Amino acid sequence: MTTNLANIVAAKWFNHGIVAVIVLAGVVAGLETSPAIMAQHGTTLLALDKLILGIFIVEALLKMAAHGRQPWRYFADGWNVFDFLIIVLCVLPVTGPFAAVLRLARALRLLRLVSTLPKLQLLVGALLKSLSAMGYVSLLLALLFYIYAVAGIHLFGKSDPANFGSLPAALLTLFRIVTLDNWGDIYFAQTAHVPALKVIIYFVTFIVFGTMIILNLFIGIIMNSMSEMHAEIAERDRAEHERKTGSATLGDELRLLEQDMEEMQTRLAGLRRRWGEGSSKLTRDRNAEEAGS
Repeated sequence: MTTNLANIVAAKWFNHGIVAVIVLAGVVAGLETSPAIMAQHGTTLLALDKLILGIFIVEALLKMAAHGRQPWRYFADGWNVFDFLIIVLCVLPVTGPFAAVLRLARALRLLRLVSTLPKLQLLVGALLKSLSAMGYVSLLLALLFYIYAVAGIHLFGKSDPANFGSLPAALLTLFRIVTLDNWGDIYFAQTAHVPALKVIIYFVTFIVFGTMIILNLFIGIIMNSMSEMHAEIAERDRAEHERKTGSATLGDELRLLEQDMEEMQTRLAGLRRRWGEGSSKLTRDRNAEEAGS
């Protein structure tokens, strides 16, 4: 019985059906924002809400039952915990202090696509994995903003108090510049009162550092995290396959064989280099002996 439930939960048709229900939940949540549609089809939409919630509850119960006598293993997966929390929010009372939470939960049901689609899980996992490294890049960006804000106040504070009159105003202006949103207006406003060379150096260096270099650092961190997530998912799938079948997949065996061949090639290159060095030394010794005789 447990094996049959596990096969059902892991089946593609089951997963595709849940994706369709999640998309339907998002469409219903969007339609409920229209007073005209609610006045005309409110009863039908509320019935669909209850049906969708019932499907989510049945899905969670099936996944728990698939673990047999250890249903708590359902909560070992963080994505299952996320899905369960959304279901809990959706079953809160419709009226009273939880009404706003319920309306928000209906919109949050669309986030279940992240837990259902593996590619979205990869992206979210990479973002979460890169948060620690992003903290240092964010600190570097904050230092850059602070230094340029102080410099901007000294350079342009008197001539343009609206943009550089205070530290908060300068920081907001720099944020606008770093997004490249009509930054030319701010630039030309400064050239009318400050030497053009100072303005050019200030704006060009800030845009280069703030937009190009820092942005590329963020992208590099995310790409590195995605590579690590790919490796972790591949290792998890391999371990799961070995646990179920007791053997590695053909792809895993090929990768291990390729690694062994690379190691053998490296050792062979080292032996050839040592043999070449030994032959050269032997030839030099022989030439020296012949020259001495």
